[in-house]
Amino acid sequence: MLNINIICLGKIKEDYLKMAIAEYSKRLSKYCNLTITELSDEKLPEKINDSIIKEIKNKECNKIKNSIKKDSYIFALDLRGKQYSSEEFSKKIDDIALNFNSTITFIIGGTLGLNDEILNISNEKISFSKMTFPHQLFRVFVLEQLFRAFKISKGETYHW
Repeated sequence: MLNINIICLGKIKEDYLKMAIAEYSKRLSKYCNLTITELSDEKLPEKINDSIIKEIKNKECNKIKNSIKKDSYIFALDLRGKQYSSEEFSKKIDDIALNFNSTITFIIGGTLGLNDEILNISNEKISFSKMTFPHQLFRVFVLEQLFRAFKISKGETYHW
């Protein structure tokens, strides 16, 4: 069975998001082994500059790197990444599972995004939209699109 790892920064505080994450995690258990690794994000000071931004991103990068499973196909979620339709995303997941390996990691950055080191070690940068969303809400988006991708791949109703 395919292993899916989602590495994300910041804790989920809102109950409605926790419920959505739990529901999609339960639904996905039929299709994959899902692991969500929630890392603490760095607190932003009142006043911020480029040097502080770089320092925070580097600290978060080190936490993320330590959580990536060896031999994993890595998707970094980035506004400048490639955008897929749901059907294309489903096919991409299938192709990785067939041709690369059995572990896929999705990395969701914190408030400041991901640093270049994480983007460079990723196999692919993807974007779900040109819009910016709260990173906590984005976990639900990733889980929902993964669930949709598996349903499409299996020819099961949900997508239509």
